[in-house]
Amino acid sequence: MIKKTVMEPLKQPDIQHVRSYWNARPCNIRHSVQPVGTKEYFDEVEKRKYFVEPHIPGFAQFERWNGKKMLEVGCGIGTDTMNFARAGALVTAVDLSDESLKLAKQRAKVFGLEERISFYQGNAEELSSVVPVEPYDLVYSFGVIHHTPNPSNVIRQIKGYMTASSELRIMLYAKNSWKNMMIDAGLDQPEAQNGCPIAFTYTPEEVRNLLQGFIVSEIKQDHIFPFVVEKYVKYEYEIAPWFSSMPRSMFSALERALGWHLLITARLA
Repeated sequence: MIKKTVMEPLKQPDIQHVRSYWNARPCNIRHSVQPVGTKEYFDEVEKRKYFVEPHIPGFAQFERWNGKKMLEVGCGIGTDTMNFARAGALVTAVDLSDESLKLAKQRAKVFGLEERISFYQGNAEELSSVVPVEPYDLVYSFGVIHHTPNPSNVIRQIKGYMTASSELRIMLYAKNSWKNMMIDAGLDQPEAQNGCPIAFTYTPEEVRNLLQGFIVSEIKQDHIFPFVVEKYVKYEYEIAPWFSSMPRSMFSALERALGWHLLITARLA
């Protein structure tokens, strides 16, 4: 008699898996060949990030938060963080990754912005146990919440840092996107490095379900990475032929329809 083997259900990676992944290679850490931690390194990281993702400054609206308090959930190595601080915001920045925070703190020191930024290390699903609860004018999280095991826990925590006049600006990955189609076909992966443990994707309806207790004022779709990857990693910016043959207006329309990034603006209901 053949004994059947009972297959154990696959377990979703936990927060320690996520933390280990981003500690091993913080996001954008290879955006420069300059010595890590130098001004030249950070300048090149920023230049490359906004060259590849030019929609970020327009979404963040850095200058708008001059003199305001903002909370960044998932600051990474601090590219957006520095720009909020440079623009005059009083910044509180939290990240799960110790290694990312080391670089973000070094970056603040290099640019003389330590007094404008308070850094915290911790799990955004337990934000109130890490960051003192007080109201902020802006809560901002770009490309972070979809990487945690329970994104709804983060959203519940964020509410405690907002008032009726506060604004929430987050980016989540889009389910109906060119990138996700390529991932489903086995031709791409969510992040530049292999093995990303969690990367949820959302439809606009799923975004609204996630943001229970919020009024979502805008969801915009943007960003298709157009470069030949093999050349991009060598700092050569050649557009893939299927995109280079498109007029710019056509490519922009494609990004609005099938971009990887959902740019979401919301307030408490």
